[in-house]
Amino acid sequence: MKILVTGSAGFIGSNVARRLAGEGHSVVGVDCINDYYDPRLKYGRLAEAGICGPVAGGEERTSRTLPGYRFVRMDICDREAMERLFSRERFDKVVNLAAQAGVRYSIENPYAYGESNLTGFLTVLECCRRYGVRHLVFASSSSIYGLNAKVPYSEEDKTDRPVSLYAATKKANELMAHAYSKLYGFAATGLRYFTVYGPWGRPDMAPMLFADAISAGRPIKVFNGGDLLRDFTYIDDIAEGTLRVLECPPEPDADGVAFRIYNIGCSTPVRLMDFISTLEEALGRRAEKIMLPMQPGDVYQTYADTSLLERQTGYRPQVALREGIARFVAWYKTENPLRADAGGEER
Repeated sequence: MKILVTGSAGFIGSNVARRLAGEGHSVVGVDCINDYYDPRLKYGRLAEAGICGPVAGGEERTSRTLPGYRFVRMDICDREAMERLFSRERFDKVVNLAAQAGVRYSIENPYAYGESNLTGFLTVLECCRRYGVRHLVFASSSSIYGLNAKVPYSEEDKTDRPVSLYAATKKANELMAHAYSKLYGFAATGLRYFTVYGPWGRPDMAPMLFADAISAGRPIKVFNGGDLLRDFTYIDDIAEGTLRVLECPPEPDADGVAFRIYNIGCSTPVRLMDFISTLEEALGRRAEKIMLPMQPGDVYQTYADTSLLERQTGYRPQVALREGIARFVAWYKTENPLRADAGGEER
């Protein structure tokens, strides 16, 4: 089967692309490798899949270790390039994980979210329509639950009160995909990812920010006095759930729409202070903490009801927090290309 994975130099995308190629699929990964965070981390993820060295815009590179995996440096907003790619490759399925990430960054740089998360996603939808893609799986986010106070979050809950532009773009993606599924007859599945962590994670997320600061003896910023709950989900569980969904396209409903939304998380929310304590234990150092108020765009808690995903695909998260943090810290100390002793600057 031929599968496109967008955002394949990203945290989730790199893991999904490697898994698919390892299972024998013909995989094409695309990513623009922007500078939202240090590109060395993105190139490190690509190197894990056998794609080595800098890649120029538009260049295609074949993996040295995974037969059938090719990477193309490309922006999903580039309509002409995407059209050429879809026309040439004739993908069976698409996993769209390319997006401008980050809740707080969306407050400072709103136009980046309109371009990547809306215009870019529209380009993906149009290409799926025009070139006969059978199933589109795309990244949504737990952030769309916004001001919803009911927990755990269910796919049936209202999601019309987002508290960040990032969340609003992800809700728009769900509505856009539903419309295209209805109009053009291809299956579409959205995944509301809950807080993902693990090796090769993003440097703007709490695990890496905290690990950097604690290791360097700098204080960490703890928002809302640490009274936040997050459904931390290990990257391997996220990748496993994504692949299971890809294999199970939704059947058309009574209105003829083959569309479905799933929560994908751990279903075991952890208080932020408990997360920090577990990280301190794994690093062998205590953190100096600066207590700050809740930040604009943040929500108090995320808590996934994953029963629908479990019923439909058999998905069950396997990696408990303590084990996941231990794996993350082992990677952080030995393989992280941004750590100071690997030639990076302490951040």
